[in-house]
Amino acid sequence: MINPGGWRPLLRLAWRDALRARGRSALVLVMITLPVLAVTAATVVMATSDVSGAESLERRIGAADAKIEFQDVGRVLQEPDTNGSFASSGRPHPEAQDMAHVEEVLDRAVTAIPWNTGTTRVVTDKGVADAEADAVDLTDPLAAGLFTVDEGRLPQSADEVVVNTDLASRGFEVGDALEVQGGATYTVVGIGESSAYRGYPRLAGPDPRLAPTGAETSSSAGAWLVDAGDVTWPEVLALNELGAAVTSRAVLEDPPPRSEWPPRVRQWQSPVDGNTVAIAVLVVTMALLEVVLLAGPAFAVGARKRSRDLALMAASGATPAQGRRTILASGVVLGTVGAALGVVLGLAAGWAVLPLAQRYSGSWFGPYDVVWWQVGAVAVFGLASAVLAAIVPAWLASRQDVVAVLAGRRGDRKPGLRSPVLGVVLLGAGIALAAYGAVGSGTETVIAGAALLAVFGMILLVPVVLVGLARVSRRLPLVLRFAVRDASRHRTRTVPAVAAVAATVAGVVALGIANASDAAENEATYTPQLAMGQGAVNGWGLDEATWGRIEEAVAREVPEATRTPLTGIPDQLPDGTSQMVSFRSGDEEVTPESWGSSLGSSVLVADRVPAVLPALDAADRERADAVLADGGVVVFVSTPHEGDDVKVALSQYGPRGGRSHVVGRATVPATFIDLDVPTAPGQGVVSAEAAQALGAEPATVGLVVDGGVTTADQRDVDEAIAAITEDAGLYVERGYQNEDETVILLLVLGTLGGVLMLGGTLTATFLALSDARPDLATLAAVGASPRSRRGVAASYAVVVGFVGAVLGAAVGFVPGVAVTYPLTGASAGYYPGVEGLPTHYLDVPWALIGTLVVVLPLLTALVVGLCTRSRLPMVARLD
Repeated sequence: MINPGGWRPLLRLAWRDALRARGRSALVLVMITLPVLAVTAATVVMATSDVSGAESLERRIGAADAKIEFQDVGRVLQEPDTNGSFASSGRPHPEAQDMAHVEEVLDRAVTAIPWNTGTTRVVTDKGVADAEADAVDLTDPLAAGLFTVDEGRLPQSADEVVVNTDLASRGFEVGDALEVQGGATYTVVGIGESSAYRGYPRLAGPDPRLAPTGAETSSSAGAWLVDAGDVTWPEVLALNELGAAVTSRAVLEDPPPRSEWPPRVRQWQSPVDGNTVAIAVLVVTMALLEVVLLAGPAFAVGARKRSRDLALMAASGATPAQGRRTILASGVVLGTVGAALGVVLGLAAGWAVLPLAQRYSGSWFGPYDVVWWQVGAVAVFGLASAVLAAIVPAWLASRQDVVAVLAGRRGDRKPGLRSPVLGVVLLGAGIALAAYGAVGSGTETVIAGAALLAVFGMILLVPVVLVGLARVSRRLPLVLRFAVRDASRHRTRTVPAVAAVAATVAGVVALGIANASDAAENEATYTPQLAMGQGAVNGWGLDEATWGRIEEAVAREVPEATRTPLTGIPDQLPDGTSQMVSFRSGDEEVTPESWGSSLGSSVLVADRVPAVLPALDAADRERADAVLADGGVVVFVSTPHEGDDVKVALSQYGPRGGRSHVVGRATVPATFIDLDVPTAPGQGVVSAEAAQALGAEPATVGLVVDGGVTTADQRDVDEAIAAITEDAGLYVERGYQNEDETVILLLVLGTLGGVLMLGGTLTATFLALSDARPDLATLAAVGASPRSRRGVAASYAVVVGFVGAVLGAAVGFVPGVAVTYPLTGASAGYYPGVEGLPTHYLDVPWALIGTLVVVLPLLTALVVGLCTRSRLPMVARLD
């Protein structure tokens, strides 16, 4: 006879039950396996992409024993891994830093080759492009592994270089000449990739001129790859005293304990951010809750199927605790299998997705890597979620009416009132905490905690909602009335499914509102610098000849565009002198709160307001043009200002700074225009007569480009301009561009919410149909048409999906609206001179919410109705 007091026989029974009920077991395994698979794959990708320590040695120091970087300071403090090194003193080292000092510190002879990295400018077909350069002899054995060649060979002489594929795409092939701005010309002898970086133009060769050292070109005074045997941690500290940062192979392979680090270095590690921990706990809790709710209905149906067995055990003397263990054993068995299956599939999925993830990273991933303690924690998460999902069904099964079950009737006890009361309390506490986080001194973390309380409260209130719907369902069509009342009657099966859908929708709605509101704030506070579609080349300290060459380059690259030079008072003269114009009315300086010009000067000179200033309406333009024609000035302000004239002064600063001196002053007619925008396109516009009265010399400060400049055109123009000067560039007004992250996040939220809703609704619906076969048989026996089964099935999906979505959307609005206050409520403070900015921004993504609340439940109902058999096999009714 089976001893129900031990776990071993119960686990065997659970295993056999899982094999018998393959469909239900498969549903549970899917719910457990999928999150374990996804998180395991994510940990694999993160571990593989995190290349540090000993794993990164080849790409960081090649085959050398160490890399020594002189920092031109008195002392360096560093961790064993030099990614954390910094100079403790800005004073130059009192002695020259060279390898002779290194040999003196190490007390042995070393072999070394220089390796310096810097930025250079490469001449392309269009002009000039920036590129990273490595000045190192890649043929030396110490540099083995720093660069891989796919075509051609490594450079062997000072006039040869190897380029990466990104730079080669600019028009370089093996055998071509490559000119570096400044005169040096090299021959491209190979095309490949740096072992550490990708996605940015890069070249390498032995010529030191590729990346010269010195204060003007690099923060380092020189770097060396050395062959010196094992460079120990005490030797690294000694070299730090010499002013060198050291990446040692021996130290990275066998790091010293923290107790041996310098005291100041041990203090660098910042404490764990409380907000980060709180958010991590919140995410894990919500994920665990979601899995528990999705898997719960399957265990509830399983407990229902085994109710007679449990009643027989109770009649034979089994305790309620032993009855609970019988159901919990199913959670242990399915949780173990699901976690193991998820880990195995996750490891394979992580390996498969690595090439795709690599495309979005600027550095090369390392070899396939698995952090086993993280994988173990994920597996424990899967097992725990299965056991937790079985707890409530196990508890309810242990409290069933034994006599009723053995007599063939339902044995569920009447639900108590404590859960709904607790649900109301938690929901109220969540709303109150969200309000405190919104208008009090709370933070986003407080609101996240409020969301968790509200979700828990909502889950406890789901039974009340189902009972209420059942009581008002008398006027519904038969199939809907049947589904609503069945959902209310079998709450142990329906409540977790509805709650899972609701929790999913609540999270998606809250994040969607927060994300959309943040984007709305960004769009509302965006100020166009030019008219839509216009471009402008702005530059600093350029003479007229240079502007002429720039206009020729723009005409060459975008011949269909019109070009209009802009005249202004230059902010910087060709000799480096800076100029500043100030406007005063009485004793008050009048300027906008903030301005930023894409026109090369904050003060333009013209007889009419240039058409490229987009913030002026027709009435303001007419008034401004009249004042300019009268020899006056137009001053942009952030608050209304009255007056008919203004005092204008022009000040200059020398190329090396120092005190300013006033070049000229004048009192001229003026009009003040309140632009009512966060950022003005400059300080104003002055007439030629006013500029002359100031002693200013107007000059070309920009070039307006009209004619549909594409992104590719803009890149070509920038390269062409870079070949002329480093002090100019093209800006094209394309209006507010929604960040890719915002769009991607909304798509991910919608997709994730849809998948979870479909999964939860379909699971609950088919489990309900399986559990309700006796009821459906009765329905058929009293004359219902075969198609009624399809209607009942679709109605189950509508009840679970629609009720859960509506509850979730209602709860999601609470933290979603609350978080917009701390997230977007600082706009008015950032722009105090601008009227009309709201205290916070609220943008509800109705399309996303409508899809979750209306479209997905109907879609799920359609899928269920089409996939359900209309004819039901004959069954024997037991109750």
